[in-house]
Amino acid sequence: MSTDRRRHVFTAVPACTALLATFSLTGCGLLGSGPEIPDRATLSKASSVDEAGGMEALVEAARQEGRLNAVAMPASWANYSDIIAGFEKRYGIDVTVENPDGTSQDAIRAIQEDRAEGKAVDVVEVGVAQAQSAADEALFARYRIERDQDVPSGRRDPGSAWYANYGGYISIGCAVQYMRICPDTFEDLLKPEYKGKVALSGDPTKSNSALSGVFAAALSDGGSFDDITPGVEFFGKLTDQGNYIPVKPTTESIKNGKTPIVINWDFKNSTSWRALLHTNAQWAVAIPDDGVFAGYYATAINRRAAHPAAARLWQEYLFSDEAQNLRLKGFARPVLMKPMQKAGTLDVIAAGWLPRLPHDQPVVPSSAQMAKASKVVGDGWGRATDRTP
Repeated sequence: MSTDRRRHVFTAVPACTALLATFSLTGCGLLGSGPEIPDRATLSKASSVDEAGGMEALVEAARQEGRLNAVAMPASWANYSDIIAGFEKRYGIDVTVENPDGTSQDAIRAIQEDRAEGKAVDVVEVGVAQAQSAADEALFARYRIERDQDVPSGRRDPGSAWYANYGGYISIGCAVQYMRICPDTFEDLLKPEYKGKVALSGDPTKSNSALSGVFAAALSDGGSFDDITPGVEFFGKLTDQGNYIPVKPTTESIKNGKTPIVINWDFKNSTSWRALLHTNAQWAVAIPDDGVFAGYYATAINRRAAHPAAARLWQEYLFSDEAQNLRLKGFARPVLMKPMQKAGTLDVIAAGWLPRLPHDQPVVPSSAQMAKASKVVGDGWGRATDRTP
């Protein structure tokens, strides 16, 4: 691996063993004589481990349920493959992920649906704006995790309806073999040599990652957290010049050069090296210094979860040192990174692989600002990027 001033270039990855920290929750080992297990009604209303009868009781209740229904959690996204496997191995609970490649909007829709007994979604992960909207509609259970105070106040709902679990920075990924020079900034993307080569991670009217890409473009072109309009206009300019292609990038489209430049989270762009590892190709990732934008993804429990104990245990697991370090292995930045650094439980090897930041971490937009931006993009995206005669 080599780096220059801005760009993180992935070639081959050295064999190294991450220093996984010991799982921090207590009371999760052998259960001795066995705790008293609360009934389903109590578990469905439990707003903390204590209200669920304690950690031993919560674990045993979750094991008796034996299943967790999730939605829109791709295996390759922020290392969900290892996180789900870790949860299943630790607790003997089967995790089923419905519509794994779905959007935040798809996840909320799944919660809103009326389903047969045992089929309701238990847990979701969505963008912070979608999380706050769903919390306002009382779709989520209010559950205060044990590490509540370790999560910064701006990264959690005051009523404990959702918690940010990890985040990233908007980046520009580039297949080096198809480009004479890779772009480092949003301004670079306007150059004529990138005609027909620039893709966004999805539809910003539906996808949080794509909306964040538009937000980053806005910051690069005179916008602010309160004004995303310049970002919509930026993609209008890219469209007029023929640089922007409305194609959702995939591993295959990157391999064959159909989408050689991709605007996406740094953790998602950084994982593309795995697909290119055996092709003798290089994949460069730059966090543009003219549009530095950070964002987080939130986890929440369905108020009508089919498996209320497993859902609450899943929340606790996601904020354990074990799961937070697994996020790092997927290049995502865990929300508990600073307290884990202080405690000496952070996987420093995995942290060292994160793309370099151009400067200090920016202030992350609020859920209200994200919600406002989503509406502006919804109203103007089609007009800006649709150039069909």
